[in-house]
Amino acid sequence: MSAVPAPVAAATAAATIPEADWPRPRVAWYMVIVLMLAYILSFIDRVILGLLVGPIRADLGISETQMSLLYGFVFAVFYTGLGVPIAWAIDRYNRRNIIVVGVALWSGMTALCGVARGFVELALARIGVAVGEAVLSPATYSMAGDSFPEKKLGRALSVFVIGLPLGVGLALVIGGYVIKAVSASPAYTLPLIGTIRAWQLTFLLVGVPGLLLALWIMTLAEPARRQHTDAVQKASVGDTLRFMRARWQAYASLVLGFSVLGMVMNVFQIYGVQYFVRVLQVPLSEAGLRVGGAIAVCGTAGILVGGWLTDRWRAAGRLDAAMRVGLTASVALIPFAAACTLLDDLALSTAFLLPIGFFTAFAFGAGATGVVVLTPPPMRAQASAIYLLFVNLIGIGLAPFLTAAITQYGFADDLAVGKSCAIVAGGATLIASVLFVWGLPRFRAALAAATVAG
Repeated sequence: MSAVPAPVAAATAAATIPEADWPRPRVAWYMVIVLMLAYILSFIDRVILGLLVGPIRADLGISETQMSLLYGFVFAVFYTGLGVPIAWAIDRYNRRNIIVVGVALWSGMTALCGVARGFVELALARIGVAVGEAVLSPATYSMAGDSFPEKKLGRALSVFVIGLPLGVGLALVIGGYVIKAVSASPAYTLPLIGTIRAWQLTFLLVGVPGLLLALWIMTLAEPARRQHTDAVQKASVGDTLRFMRARWQAYASLVLGFSVLGMVMNVFQIYGVQYFVRVLQVPLSEAGLRVGGAIAVCGTAGILVGGWLTDRWRAAGRLDAAMRVGLTASVALIPFAAACTLLDDLALSTAFLLPIGFFTAFAFGAGATGVVVLTPPPMRAQASAIYLLFVNLIGIGLAPFLTAAITQYGFADDLAVGKSCAIVAGGATLIASVLFVWGLPRFRAALAAATVAG
């Protein structure tokens, strides 16, 4: 859900610029398509670790919980924590070049995962992946805001954002088949590197294309920054925190509701795959196809339908549309998230993945939309950063950690991973539903008060 409010602010600021002064449509759309491909690749490099849990643990002696830290908190802390300094650099320096450095960094660090010899080395490489990937979304939003007039910006960013479900889905599908292909041999001998295992070769194979993509991104034009005479009033961090604290119930239900809801996809994209592999004894490539296909196809549809419904409800006068979309998704997910990995039936579990893929993406943009409508324009970027801090730490960090910890310490059995998924994912949908129900009247009250004050 990374930075949906940013383009809204960019669109507002850029609304008065004559359309003739914008870059040619061919140039602008070329930029969006190339950066969408980079977004897809970023998820492939980010998610591939989740497919390799088994062989990495076997070769390096890493525990289930340590693997969850590598996948979750180690990545999320640096991915989220560097948002402010990266945004500072993006506002001041050449954004195209910053993206090039970011893509090259995360791709090179993904490849370095393939030569890691222990937990610490893998952790350092994952930190590098997180640092590189933290660049792409804010830089893309900034460039898009300077490349498209307001009436076209939404469509352009929708194309970019669809890279999320496509990226996660393709990571699981393509990654599974890459692993299957390289696993034909137990070890490979490479020049300068020496003998490596199949899982290590997988990291090298998915990392190298990003270095080529970084060169491709060099062909993009850096759009001219738009200067405006109607400068937006500045708000300090203290101003923003005081504003949010005065409406803490509305913000707490919004931020925590969508953060907890975001745990579901992060559970299934790593441990949902492991359920199919460990419990149902499905080959890794097939497990990746089942989970990844559901996320890619149904998730893309979910984003489009959820965005349409949010706009439709807002047009009908429901200012709490964002919270309603979140509640719809969380309630709809309850039976599927809680039961999918308890069925011990390949056909039924696969069928349950389809609504999971759809509804986890359904509310993708709603949370960020809620922040926008609840927060005055001068504070939106800072409020969005706080929102994203919770979304990433809870969704990316806490979800896999809890699932792994329950499996390792609660059940003390790798084959209980399906039960752990059900506890975490099913529990998350219930908690999110309660938060949304509790927060709906408080969210409406906060909006009503803002309207009266305005």
